[in-house]
Amino acid sequence: MARGAEQTAVRGIVGADSRASDDPVRTRLHALRTGLEAGLIGASGLVERLLIGLLTGGHLLIEGAPGLAKTRAVKRLADGLDTGFARIQCTPDLMPADLTGTTVWRPDGGRFEFLAGPLFHSLVLVDEVNRAPPKVQSALLEAMAEGQVTVAGITHPLPDPFMVVATQNPIEHAGTFPLPEAQLDRFLLHVVVEMPDEASERRILDLVEGEMTEEATPMPVRLTVEELRAARAAALKTHVSPALKDFLVRLVAATRGGPAAADLRGAIEHPVSPRGTLALMLAGKARAYLHGRDHVVPDDVMALAGDALAHRLALTWRAAAEGQTARAVVAGLLDRVHPL
Repeated sequence: MARGAEQTAVRGIVGADSRASDDPVRTRLHALRTGLEAGLIGASGLVERLLIGLLTGGHLLIEGAPGLAKTRAVKRLADGLDTGFARIQCTPDLMPADLTGTTVWRPDGGRFEFLAGPLFHSLVLVDEVNRAPPKVQSALLEAMAEGQVTVAGITHPLPDPFMVVATQNPIEHAGTFPLPEAQLDRFLLHVVVEMPDEASERRILDLVEGEMTEEATPMPVRLTVEELRAARAAALKTHVSPALKDFLVRLVAATRGGPAAADLRGAIEHPVSPRGTLALMLAGKARAYLHGRDHVVPDDVMALAGDALAHRLALTWRAAAEGQTARAVVAGLLDRVHPL
């Protein structure tokens, strides 16, 4: 799309939006969001969380049954970014070098040369991550945690920005390797995609049928690396009041058996660490920025608490056997711990 046409499309999308401000980067980010939602029916929550990942530099784990547009969502996001994109399809025979790259011998030059793998892109989709063996998951962990990979004893920095979006299918267990707690903790958010309702599924039929007979609608904008960095810097400046920070701390501390949830001590095997508190605060800042605010409100925290905390919470075997879930526990804590 030509730059002039792109600017016209942006003005058309945000012209009637009350949240549009004098921040041109936020205006273009909102246009990106609108373009994503146009191609992902009933997935506004997923779209918002993908953009939160972009704004925080955090990684996302998306879980859902086959056919819920998990891969489509990430590929459409890649279409709206002027950055590198790579997709990795995980299988049990995958090797770490298939992600990180490897060194090859160049006889003509008498030297080894490093050939970068797919992780050396700004946006990386790791499909069915739980099908990758533990060695591959370990290599991915270093990339997600440190922004670098080590091959043959040499450390190579990854691009900046760098974001991993991994997907997994919850209904298949044969041939899978469950993600260890240390790797789950590296994901900023764990997003669960539910089945669409009838009205949304009817619109999905129309959308896909139209794409089969006509050319798919292109994304209205393509954010550059510079614009993405500017948006991240602006989102980080979003204000969090002392009272809201206290709310965050009390909420996470409740998973450790604090006064608000003393009866849950027998249900929680491993509570949420301070990394969960930080993740929830950063995600709240990004959500506030997306909604056109310069400060975080309790609704930001409560909307994201399940996605930011549940995968960092391990229940006892007895609680799991009784049918409790980590997300239900977090929802219960929100009913007990309130903002001041």
